[in-house]
Amino acid sequence: MDLVVAIYRVTATFPKEERYSLVDQLRRAAVSVPSNVAEGHGRSRTGDYLRHLSVSVGSLNEVETQVQIARRLEYITEEDQRQLLDSCNAIAKMLGGLIRSLRRRLSLEPAVRESTLTPDS
Repeated sequence: MDLVVAIYRVTATFPKEERYSLVDQLRRAAVSVPSNVAEGHGRSRTGDYLRHLSVSVGSLNEVETQVQIARRLEYITEEDQRQLLDSCNAIAKMLGGLIRSLRRRLSLEPAVRESTLTPDS
């Protein structure tokens, strides 16, 4: 959520002509990251959660690209860019770890179900 707040703060200083273009795109992409994590977490199936996490990763990639565009257009400072991209990198690592963990769980689920159905238990 800190990334969302940082994006909102930094885009508040963008030129007015960017209000309905780059500002809107950046804000929507930033909000999409935690929103999709939350929505996926609320789903009952691991596969659904993984799909939502994939959308979060895609939105995070959009944020990174748009931050670089904002820097090239000189709407943000190099320091702003560094901080935002560092935040994106940290979030990407967390999402990657969560995705790996859920994939492992998903690959184990059939084995767990089968072991509970054996007559020897």
